[in-house]
Amino acid sequence: MSELMEFRRRKDQFFKSDPHSPLSAEQKQAFAGLNYYPENPKLRFEVTVERFAEEQTVQMPTNTGELRNYIRYGRFRFEVEGQWATLTVYASEQGGFFVPFSDLTSGDETYGAGRYLDLEWLGGDQFYVDFNLVYNPWCAYSPHYSCPLPPEENRLQVPIRAGEKSFSRH
Repeated sequence: MSELMEFRRRKDQFFKSDPHSPLSAEQKQAFAGLNYYPENPKLRFEVTVERFAEEQTVQMPTNTGELRNYIRYGRFRFEVEGQWATLTVYASEQGGFFVPFSDLTSGDETYGAGRYLDLEWLGGDQFYVDFNLVYNPWCAYSPHYSCPLPPEENRLQVPIRAGEKSFSRH
């Protein structure tokens, strides 16, 4: 079993049985696993993030109307299906690098409000990006969560067919 398949197996187990799962007890009973795109090695790479001259704290709205603070950190370019795209990276105030985005699959094959990507810092301005690990925010599973919405600059005009697909709450 590949490392990604093992990761997905553990995540499905968490969703089905862990008390911290975003699923309701009723959803857990019927849960047979999340829907994923097949593993795509072409959407796994190292990037150089071009840092912004000034790091700026921005307030990102959530699906419930709250505002969350993030630091607008930098951006990176990448190629997907022969097209170039750019994403802005945000740093959370708790640490970690966060990329909320939507793409041409949003609302059709994937969650309509967008998905999330966490970046692995490799040192300096180098990051490891693996779109196979893209995930839905918890508000995709339950209306009881408040999730940041992807900003305009991270609404891609290309499809990202990797990671988690849509989830039916019923």
